[in-house]
Amino acid sequence: MAAVLRKAVKMLYQVIQSIFRGVPINMISVLMQILAVLVIIFCVLPIHEYAHGWMAKKLGDNTAAYQGRLTINPLASIDPLGALAILLFGFGWAKPVPVDTRNFKNPKRDMAITALAGPVSNLLAALAGAILLNAISIFAGSIPQAIQFGIAVFFGYFISINVMLAVFNLIPLPPLDGSRIVGAFLSDKALYRYYQNQQFIMMVLFAMLIFGFLNEPLYLMQSWVQSGILWLADLPFRLFGV
Repeated sequence: MAAVLRKAVKMLYQVIQSIFRGVPINMISVLMQILAVLVIIFCVLPIHEYAHGWMAKKLGDNTAAYQGRLTINPLASIDPLGALAILLFGFGWAKPVPVDTRNFKNPKRDMAITALAGPVSNLLAALAGAILLNAISIFAGSIPQAIQFGIAVFFGYFISINVMLAVFNLIPLPPLDGSRIVGAFLSDKALYRYYQNQQFIMMVLFAMLIFGFLNEPLYLMQSWVQSGILWLADLPFRLFGV
């Protein structure tokens, strides 16, 4: 959620700057970008959190359901402190879905699978968006050019943001989903020390984000993953010669 909101704030800030500088603005592009961000926030992010809770339930833990968190209601994912961090620093976090690993048959393995469900939901959303864009492009000849442009901008941002969220959440550092996945491969002693130092690791992660140390590797990973998503989305259309 933090990355999406930061992108939206930055985008709006750039629009305001352009207005004051007298730079021409393509309002269709701006509106489609904003619409894509809103769809991510109010539709896709709740699905990301729901995916965690749903997978945990499938593996034996009903904690999310008991606490009313097995829902796609976006308000259920808002964290006040995380929202404040977004306002102050430009990034923050959402309220994690509650999971009780004691209900799992294999706690470390099942926690990793539960954590992986969130990023996978973003990748599936990106793939669905790319396939839908390809399907729409088949009828592009009968669609006005301005609408074609708006559709391309919307899905471009929708796909890009979903891939970005998946890649970011797979960073193997607390409190991101990647840390839970790495935990499946650590010994109990190493896992204890790993989370014993969680607060320090989080501070290091935030510092790296603030000073841009992760920008380049994240951009490269996003580019590779997005290329794979687009290739998969094109595959059925190439197979049928569309």
